[in-house]
Formats: sequence, C-alpha cells, structure tokens
Amino acid sequence: MIDKLTIGVVALARPTFDVPYAEQVAATAWETLQGLDVNIAGSKDLLFDAPAVESAISALQKQRLDLLLVMQVTFSDATMTVKLADSIDAPVLLWSFPEPRSGERLRLNSVCGINLAAHALARAGQPFSFLHRDADNKGTPQILMDNARAGHVKRKLAETRIGVIGQHPDGFDTCTYDTELLSRRFGVSVDFMELQALFKRAERIPAAETDEIYARVQADLGNLDTLAQEPLRKSLQIYSALRSLASEKKYNGLAVRCWPEMFTEFGCAACGPMAMMNQEMIPCACEADVYGTISTLMLQGLNDAPAFMTDMVDFNPKDNSAVFWHCGLAPLSMADKEGPIRATIHSNRKLPFLNEFSLKPGRITIARLSQSKNVVRLVIGSGEMIRAPMSFSGTSGVVRFDRPVEEVLETIIMEGIEHHVSMTYGDCRESLKKLAGILDIPILQLT
Repeated sequence: MIDKLTIGVVALARPTFDVPYAEQVAATAWETLQGLDVNIAGSKDLLFDAPAVESAISALQKQRLDLLLVMQVTFSDATMTVKLADSIDAPVLLWSFPEPRSGERLRLNSVCGINLAAHALARAGQPFSFLHRDADNKGTPQILMDNARAGHVKRKLAETRIGVIGQHPDGFDTCTYDTELLSRRFGVSVDFMELQALFKRAERIPAAETDEIYARVQADLGNLDTLAQEPLRKSLQIYSALRSLASEKKYNGLAVRCWPEMFTEFGCAACGPMAMMNQEMIPCACEADVYGTISTLMLQGLNDAPAFMTDMVDFNPKDNSAVFWHCGLAPLSMADKEGPIRATIHSNRKLPFLNEFSLKPGRITIARLSQSKNVVRLVIGSGEMIRAPMSFSGTSGVVRFDRPVEEVLETIIMEGIEHHVSMTYGDCRESLKKLAGILDIPILQLT
C-alpha cells in the first residue's frame, strides 16, 4: 500500500483586491481539500507579502510533500511563486479561480496571476501543472488527486533501488539501460549482480522454507503435485532468493535475466516466482528489462495495485483485438476466476513453474518508459481486457484498445516502441500525464 499522500498548500493574494471575497474563495477551496483522503500541510490564510510566504516556506520544508498547491486567490506577481518552487522539493500545481463577469470591479484577477507565475517557472525550467476551476467544482478533487499521486511517484522514484540480475539477452536492445541517465533524470539507482550469485543464494534456501512456500502456492493453484517436483522446488527456491534479496538490499524492484541459464544451469523456470513477486508489488521484469521494472513501479504507485510487464504478441484486425502474453508472469490477482487457474511448465523449456490463466476482464492502463528513437518518452495507452478463452499457454489476455488495433500496431512498429509494456487494471491515464509533466518527458500516446 502507498503512503498517505501529503499536499502542501499556500494561498497567495494582494490586499488591493477584494479580500473578503478572496477569503471566501480560499475557504471553499480549503473545504474541497479537506474532503480528500490526504494529509494537508499549510493553511487557507491569505499570504499578502514576502515575510508571510517565507514563514510558510519554513513550515512546509519540514514536511515530505507529494504536491505543492499554490492557490492564486487574487492577482500577485510571480516573485513568491518562484521562491516557493525553488525552496520546496515537490511538484507545483497552480490553482486559479474564475470570477463572475459582473460588469464592475475585477475582484480577483486570479488567472492573470498564474499567467505571470507560469511564464516565470517555464523560463526557469521548473515543471508545473495548473488548474483553473471554481473552488467547489465537482471535478476538482480528482484533478488534485491525480497530481498528488503523480508527485508521490516522482518522489518515490528518487528513492528507488532496482536490482539487476544478469545481463539482458543478446539482441534485446529494448532492455538496455543507462545507469547514469536513470540517476540523473529520475533519481533511480541500479545495482548489478551476476546470475550465478542468485543461484548460490537459492541453493542455500532450507527445505523447511521451501515446504512453506509450496503449501501457499498449492492453496492458490492446486495442481503442484502434477509437476516434476525437483525443478518445481528449485523454482520455489528462486522465489525465496528473490524475496530475501529485495528485502536485504531494500530493492523496490528487480530485473532478471530469466533465460536461458535459469533453465539450462539451475534447472527451473523463473516466471512463477517473478509473478509472485509482482503480486507482492515488488515488480520483477524478465530479460533484465530495467525500464520495464520502472514502468511497472510507476503504475503500481499511481494505482496502489499490482501491475506487470507483458509482451504484445498478436494483433487481429478482423475482430479489432490484440493479445497480451507473458510466459507466466502475471500476478494471481489478475486471473479470470471464471476460467482455469493453475501452475504449469514453460511451453518451450518444459520446466516448472509458471502461472497459467486468462487475464480477467476490465479496464486497463498501459505504460512504458521508453527509449525509442533515442528519446526518453512515456508511452500511455488504455483499453478493455475482454473475457476470452486462454489465447496461449502461460498468462494471456485479449485486449480491445481505445483505438483501432491496426493503428496501435503501426504506432508500436513505426515509433520503435519496446516489445514490453506494463499494465494495470483501472484508469491511470491522467495521473500518468501529470507524471510525465513533472518528470519533464514527452508523452507518446499509444491509444
């Protein structure tokens, strides 16, 4: 579960405007904020001068903020907004307020204030977002939450540690990564270890621990006794090794070279163990795909629910559908309970264990932190997972995108998008857009 979000709030104004009306607007906006399931730091009190803003800055700097909300209640120049953005480590959301066209005095002139602020922040290279809505507009809470969730993920990325186990396979340029770029752009740190070190850790897992994991998986899937037991237990040892490694090293996610050595040297499949880690929201990407792990972490953080990385393996223009598939990597909570749910062997290597089921129907969001065309972009897509028989062995689901499937395929191929994307259930598109904005990376719309 994600931490409770914290929003810092300041209300800027000038005493030369209609102060009683401005106080009324600020109070209504504050009521909207109080209705959110978040921690609020700051005040609805109007700040008229530099000393008042400096005092607010001192108080807010003591908090771990996911979002800094600057309520531009009346017009003011950009000085204090720039000072706030420079002094507080949180994404900035500017909020201006419409006012009645009375034919008389301009009582707030709020939007002109954020116009000045936006120009100054843009020239300074400071990312920000903005909101121009009435204080009691019914759509405002969702916009505030989308921004706060995006800010939370940005903050968590700067604290993220990813363990990379083994090199990505030859010819899989989609799985390359630049450690320095990830640190500089996002604050993500990457630790590398050889695959053999994971094997040695797994070999040390005691039988009693493997027995405990066996019982848990058997309760979930029910058919472990039909699989070859020696490689199955090796697979469970891999899960235990991954879990203990993540705990010991405080890794938020892992990227694992899952083949061929996992089969040819250790003698099992890593798919089932990695699916279990995905269910526990410590995402594991196969083929040592670091950007795939980061993409999954983004979706988890925005949605507070499991996500996983998948291949897009089939596109059918006749029924306007595509198939998302991975050997057996999907978390158990994504299974369609109306179909079979079981453990199985890898279709090519014939070793256990993998999850096998169809993905459940429902709305999905798709994301990929992409390096296609040598530009870091955030790919965003959406669609509907529909109930369908299992398309291929392992874990798979049939998707209808929010765009004709032929156009989606053309975008994937012609834009050179990686063969892995991450998905979660629910609609996180607006939060993803806000995240791209505060990370200052362009968006590539898949759908």
